[in-house]
Amino acid sequence: MAETKRMTVSQALIEFLAHQWTVDGDIRERTIPGVFGIFGHGNVAGIGQALKQVNVEQPDLMPYHQARNEQAMVHQAVGYARMHRRRGTYASAASVGPGAANMLTAAALATTNRLPALLLPSDTFATRVADPVLQQLEQPWDIGLQVTDAFRPLSRFFDRVQRPEQLYSIALAAMRVLTDPVETGAVTIALPEDVQAEALDVPIEFLQDREWHIRRPLPERGPLARAVAAIRGAAKPFIVAGGGVLYSSAEEQLRLLVEATGIPVGTTQAGGGVLAWDHPQYLGGVGATGTLAANRLAAEADVVIGIGTRYSDFTTASRTAFQNPHVTFVNINVASFDAYKHGSQLPVIADAREALAELAIKLEGFEVSRDLSERIAREKAEWDAAVDDAFAPSGLALPGQPEIIGAVQSSSAPEDVIVQAAGSLPGDLHKLWRVRDPLGYHVEYAFSCMGYEIAGGLGAKRGLLADGDDRDVIVMVGDGSYLMLNTELVTAVAERIKLIVILIQNHGFASIGHLSETVGSERFGTWYREYDGAARNFQGEKVLPVDLAMNARSHGLDVIEVQPGAAAIDDLKAAVATAKASDRSTFIHINSDPLIYAPDGAGWWDVPVPQVSTLASTQRARDEYERLRTAQRPLLGDGVDR
Repeated sequence: MAETKRMTVSQALIEFLAHQWTVDGDIRERTIPGVFGIFGHGNVAGIGQALKQVNVEQPDLMPYHQARNEQAMVHQAVGYARMHRRRGTYASAASVGPGAANMLTAAALATTNRLPALLLPSDTFATRVADPVLQQLEQPWDIGLQVTDAFRPLSRFFDRVQRPEQLYSIALAAMRVLTDPVETGAVTIALPEDVQAEALDVPIEFLQDREWHIRRPLPERGPLARAVAAIRGAAKPFIVAGGGVLYSSAEEQLRLLVEATGIPVGTTQAGGGVLAWDHPQYLGGVGATGTLAANRLAAEADVVIGIGTRYSDFTTASRTAFQNPHVTFVNINVASFDAYKHGSQLPVIADAREALAELAIKLEGFEVSRDLSERIAREKAEWDAAVDDAFAPSGLALPGQPEIIGAVQSSSAPEDVIVQAAGSLPGDLHKLWRVRDPLGYHVEYAFSCMGYEIAGGLGAKRGLLADGDDRDVIVMVGDGSYLMLNTELVTAVAERIKLIVILIQNHGFASIGHLSETVGSERFGTWYREYDGAARNFQGEKVLPVDLAMNARSHGLDVIEVQPGAAAIDDLKAAVATAKASDRSTFIHINSDPLIYAPDGAGWWDVPVPQVSTLASTQRARDEYERLRTAQRPLLGDGVDR
């Protein structure tokens, strides 16, 4: 008879997770190095007890970390996973009902970003012995339906442990998805509160070390040969590099390929860092928030080589970025779902690193023309000059966001990590931030979740520290996103994890305010102002007396307030230097003018404008919308002559 160990379901799950290892070539690391948890009824006597028992008996086996918000727990896990190139992530345990529901937003974020996160939401009694319990959802047409069922469409894997014996197959299936580069995302195991505490005889084999090897599929010969033929026949090839290049650790292979061929590169938000900003072939971000240099070359490209990109609407500028009427798409992706996106004619289903290495061999001797090389250098130089101008201090009492980004850039170290997610900052950073390290650009822009920044930055810092890397993580956040979710600052203070948080106060929603203007809604509802009872809106001049610097100070951070005035930019640079020299978390507060914009990159984003309106501003916006949408292609690679 096989040797067994008498344990509860929770105890068995925690010990199982502690023995899972991800292997990627020569790299071997813990798949789940720790658990975030907020305890309540449903998990305090199950997962909570199991973590306590491990803490007493083997403190290093499965460390527990407090969090202040369930959504933020998963954001931390995602930030960690990004820094570890999807090889590791954290588990997040929540209680029944609202605790579990708080993780739904973050589950969607993890899945959308193709980044692993293990969610352990508690569920109500499987036996229904006490029914309904506190915080139980009741639907008369389906009594078994619970809050945790809402995770089904948001997860790449979902299952519920209804009986103790189901744990084995569920846990193993969950690990397979977490470590699969094609399938990964939010992985959810719902745990009824009674089942968590039930005992079973666990086979020792289930609790022993298990390795999960990352798959790196090679490109098939036929698709690769067709792709090579298309590239060799191109007069104006262009590479769109996405997050898959980073997750495959393929930066070196990309660099060697573009240096040998001269092919220009534009990056998605997730692909930031695949090439250093000053590399001759790197033209910056591409698409709706891209640079003028990248978008000009993309518009004329006859062969677009997508590598590890899911071709979001921002990357394609809502299908207006690639205007050559005979454009062909070579789309390299480990996932067939993404490789076939938008009618791409030449999908290559393969790992980015393996595919790039093969392309370098097959394209030996191929180079772009001298004319294109000169064009790349000219466009790059012109855009770099535009960025220099945007970074130049204006001396205004309220500096614009581009100036602020420039000040942070000049005050940070090449290896520092910038973290952002939502508002106007992702667009400005995509255009302006000069990435100098493969892991130096961390902008969550698949879900673009307001509130991700601080928790995601904390997770990124955890990921670095786990590798013995003490570089600084700089979180840039607007006041809108800060107000959404700032409480993980307390977690940073509690664990003495250093963050540098730069809050740009513009008293409203800068990005949506600007968008509101372009669609004819005149910034309605986008300012933080006192409510005007007569006008029934928030469009007045009375700014709210909110002190976010005091709020951060109350969380226990060191706070530096940059006062408005001609010296604001110099003071900001000094503040960043002070924060970098400190071993404590520092919060830097600066006011900005939200109406000063970054240089135009000639990208467009499709946001429909009402067809009819009594507002003249909306009517004008509709006319402009109709003009711009004429550039849209029904499919990226439709081959239709226009």
